[in-house]
Amino acid sequence: MTDNNAAPKGRIMVVGGGISGLTTALEAAEAGYEVTIVEKLPSLGGRVAQLKQYFPKLCPPTCGLEINYRRIKDNPRIQVLTMAKVNKVDGGPGAYDVEITVSPRYVNEKCTCCGDCTKAVTTEIENSYNFGMNKAKAAYLPHEMAFPQRFVISPKIIGTEDANRAKDACKYGAVDLAMQPQKVNLPVGAIVWATGWEPYDARRIDNLGFGQYDNIITNMMMERMAAKNGPTEGKIVKPSNGQAPKSVAFVQCAGSRDQNHLPYCSYICCMASLKQSTYIREQYPDAKIYIFYIDLRAPGNRYEKFYKKIKEDPNTFFIKGKVAEVSETPSGEITVVAENAVTGEKIRQDVDLVVLATGMQPSASIERLPADLVFTEEGFIVNDYAKGGMFAAGCAAKPADVVSSNQNATGMALKAIQTLVKS
Repeated sequence: MTDNNAAPKGRIMVVGGGISGLTTALEAAEAGYEVTIVEKLPSLGGRVAQLKQYFPKLCPPTCGLEINYRRIKDNPRIQVLTMAKVNKVDGGPGAYDVEITVSPRYVNEKCTCCGDCTKAVTTEIENSYNFGMNKAKAAYLPHEMAFPQRFVISPKIIGTEDANRAKDACKYGAVDLAMQPQKVNLPVGAIVWATGWEPYDARRIDNLGFGQYDNIITNMMMERMAAKNGPTEGKIVKPSNGQAPKSVAFVQCAGSRDQNHLPYCSYICCMASLKQSTYIREQYPDAKIYIFYIDLRAPGNRYEKFYKKIKEDPNTFFIKGKVAEVSETPSGEITVVAENAVTGEKIRQDVDLVVLATGMQPSASIERLPADLVFTEEGFIVNDYAKGGMFAAGCAAKPADVVSSNQNATGMALKAIQTLVKS
C-alpha cells in the first residue's frame, strides 16, 4: 500500500532566505517536497526585514514575515541553514551534488535570547543591519524579528577575554566558543537561486556627495532611520547634528539608468521615494519635500493611485530634471543643482537632508555563484527553462518589488517541482 503522506523523492535547495526564497521554500514544502534554505546571514528575511513599511498599503514587514516564519517553524519538510555559503555545485537536473560551508555563530540551540551575553561584552562592531549608522555589541541578536531567534558572537572577539565574558554570562550553556566551520554535502534535485540584491554603492557616484557630506543618505538608510527598531528609534533626523530636517530632497535614479553605473531601471526606486515622503510628512507636517526625477514610474493601477495621492500634498514638489551635482553650504545645508527638463531653468535648491534613491544591484554581480548559470551583462541570472534544474527567483532574475517577487517565486517553486517529477 502506498503511503500518501510520504514526501516525494528528491530535495529542492533554495539559496537565499529573503522574501523570494521564503516563498519558494514554503510553496514547495507545502506541496509535499523536502526543502533546504541556505542563507548567508545569521537570520532570514533579507531586505524586506530592513524596511519600515511596504508600498502602497504602508503596512510593516512583520505582516508577512511573522506568518512565513511560523509556517517554516511548523513545517518539518523545511531545513534552514543560516550563515551558510554554497561552495560548489556538481551534477545536473535531478541529481546535483552541493557542497556548503556553515560558519560558526558560537551560540547553539540552547539560546533563550535573554541578552546576558550582550550585557557582558564591551566590544562594539559596526551594525551592518543599520548600514553602519550605529554600533552593536559583539554579542548580538541580528534584529528583533530574527529567525532563528538566536544570538551571534562576532568572530572578531573569539580568543579574547570579551568572548569569555559572554560565555561566563550565559546561564544556559548556549555560548560555544569551540564551534568550527562545518562542511555539508547535500544531494538535491533542483536549485532555486533567490540571492537577492545589494543597494548600489553610492560612494561610486562622484557627483552626488555620498560619504563626503553627512546629511546625504541612501534610500535604504532612510528605511532603517524611519523604523522603530532602527538607529534613531524611528526619528528621521539630520545625521550631522540629530536635528529635525525642515526640507528634504529625493534624488531619483542615483546610479540607475546610467551607463557609468547601472544601465537599467531598478523598478522600485520611484515608489520607494514616494513612500518615504509619507514617513517625513508623518513626522514633520510642514517640511518641504523636493523630488528630482528623470521619469516617475508607478507601474500598475494601485501604484498610480498612490502617486496621485502624494502629488496632492501642497508641500511636495516634483522637479523633472537629472541632478548634476550637490554641495554643502557654510551653514551645513545641502545644495542640489539640476536643470529643469520642462522649463530649461537651472535649479539650485538648498535642503537639510538629501536621500539618494540608489538602485538594485544583483548580489550575483558582486559575488558570482559557483554553478553553471547564464548571466546578463548586469549580473542577473537568465533562466534556462529548457535545460531546467536551476532557476532564479525574484531580484536574482530582475529588479522587482515584493509583490512581483512573491509571484515569481511561486512560479519558480513550480519549475523546481517539475524538475523532480521529470527526474
